[in-house]
Amino acid sequence: MDSLGQYEQQVVWTVVGTDIGPLLLAATREGLVNVVFHATDATRDRALERLAARLSTEPVEAPGSPLLAEAIRQMEAYFTGRRRDFDVPLDWSLISGFNRQVLRELASGVPFGQVVGYGDLARRVGQPGAAQAVGMAMGANPLPVVVPCHRVVESDGGIGGFGGGVGTKRQLLALEGVLPEPLF
Repeated sequence: MDSLGQYEQQVVWTVVGTDIGPLLLAATREGLVNVVFHATDATRDRALERLAARLSTEPVEAPGSPLLAEAIRQMEAYFTGRRRDFDVPLDWSLISGFNRQVLRELASGVPFGQVVGYGDLARRVGQPGAAQAVGMAMGANPLPVVVPCHRVVESDGGIGGFGGGVGTKRQLLALEGVLPEPLF
């Protein structure tokens, strides 16, 4: 607690190895707040600087923190095929407005092994002409994999873009049985 008896914001983080490369996981007392792809040194450092600025506190590396334990366990289970969805508390404080609405719909309405088009997702949130805005929301997703933006594809059957790279998106969709395993 600070001098006024208020709880200070605490952000803990760790990097976990996965089949798609290292992922940075960050959590607050509210829940998982950020997942970052390709968390090598430079990417990790930039992500931690952004978190510090956005949440007004310095993130602390704490791989054994209880705030991260369940997210780490579920992430490992997902990548080994023993888990199809995530059931961890989420801290939505890095996203708001339309983007939050779209990401919440995605998290609750598009299950493992299924995909949805950008336009379809826009219609689900009552904004039928907002397919491009949905694409922007996917790019702003602070919780990829857990909030499965990899499941959003183009209406013509194209895979669409992805913040973690199209190759990573293909791997995630293959893991979920939507696409065949990549040959290389």
